Amino acid sequence: MKSLTKTRFAPSPTGLLHIGNLRTALFNVLYARQQQGVFLLRCEDTDPERSKEAFLQALMADLRWLGMDWQEGPEVGGELGPYRQSERSATYDTYYQQLEEADHAYPCFCSPEELALSRKAQRSAGLPPRYSGKCAHLSASDRQQRLDDGRQPTLRFRVSNDSVTEFEDLVRGSQAYSGKDIGDFIIRRADGSPAFFFANALDDALMQVNCVLRGEDHITNTPRQLMILNALGLPKASYGHTSLILGQDGQPLSKRNGSRSLKELREMGYFPIAILNHLARLGHHYRDESLMSLQQLSDGFQLSSLGKAPARHDEFQLNHWQKLALAAADDGAVLSWLEAHAPEGAVLRERVPAALLADFIGAVRANIAQPAEAYHWAEQFFSDSMQMSEDAQKVLHSSPTVLFETALALLPEAADFRSFAKAVGKSAGVKGKGLFMPLRAALSGEVHGPEMGQMFPLLGQARVEQRLQQALRLAKIGAES
Repeated sequence: MKSLTKTRFAPSPTGLLHIGNLRTALFNVLYARQQQGVFLLRCEDTDPERSKEAFLQALMADLRWLGMDWQEGPEVGGELGPYRQSERSATYDTYYQQLEEADHAYPCFCSPEELALSRKAQRSAGLPPRYSGKCAHLSASDRQQRLDDGRQPTLRFRVSNDSVTEFEDLVRGSQAYSGKDIGDFIIRRADGSPAFFFANALDDALMQVNCVLRGEDHITNTPRQLMILNALGLPKASYGHTSLILGQDGQPLSKRNGSRSLKELREMGYFPIAILNHLARLGHHYRDESLMSLQQLSDGFQLSSLGKAPARHDEFQLNHWQKLALAAADDGAVLSWLEAHAPEGAVLRERVPAALLADFIGAVRANIAQPAEAYHWAEQFFSDSMQMSEDAQKVLHSSPTVLFETALALLPEAADFRSFAKAVGKSAGVKGKGLFMPLRAALSGEVHGPEMGQMFPLLGQARVEQRLQQALRLAKIGAES
């Protein structure tokens, strides 16, 4: 009988949730759902100085906002908790004792300074830095003497130089690591707190997690964790190490090159569905390029579609999904979104006449990704003192005056923009870009933007006339210069 698939996300609550960690969580959610399994959330808060309850609460709020609910973990419960590592010290102590009694682990009294010097010497000799084994064979009396001297030991896991640890990575295929390249490693720090290798692997086993998807920067942790589980006779998960995310400059993603916290993305006005669609495709291929729900993303998720090459986070692509999310939302949802994320001091209903709100949303929704852009267009459409971009001014300075003279003469008969522009072009002897670009610049103050056919009736004839007069003046200035 096939066992129930259980994945997990195990963050350390030392900061806000960012794109890289969020994608890791999402892949585990998608696979658990695709397999009709369980997604577990665990809090790895063994660093009391950096771990903050506020960060955990913010992280859980972020996951829920995205619809990424967990079936086991903090605030949900489960039979295999507690789900905070700070509450699992007694469990860890039991397994430390088991390893020591079987001589799989031993106390190490080497100071940080001694270890640093040893690593420096190894590097100078062209060797990989690994523990020298200085404390591996201390006698019981030697250990007691050091304890009596007040030295606080770490606990190291004993690794045989002859050992080879092999596993089949769900993304990268067969992997093999030699014990002589790893060396004895710390599983308990001198202050008594568990090292990541130990607590992470032990909790996965005890919580019956059987599939771990995580970043490729963890792949060298896996052989160490498998050694620990083998020594304890505990079940081992299958591991898949996903590609890292790069920024727009091709460097590892950071705040400097585009990484943002989910809190920032929420405050900027990104829709949850846009964020999910963007992240689901960073390192995973879907045949369907349309906007998909979380369930649809789950249904189409396949381990075989996870790529090995680095994935690149591009804000342009995120905005692509944001625009698709906007296109899919109804007018009421878009209006609520615009009002919830209004720039400071801005009130949309004060800028846009109530009778024109629906038409305004219909006109701009295809040309915006963020609420601030809609407020810009509201100002451009309905203000009597429209701001004109430098590009628009250049267009008008180089346009023939006859174009705007003709437009002003024909405006009283204009029924819609298409027929109006056609008549103006025919009468003035202008067509194509030479016709439409100056009219756009004149009426909107920009050289790109919403469809003119939708914008024209929102402006009203009086405002169109005012803006054509302004454009004519700029064209005359350009002709005289």
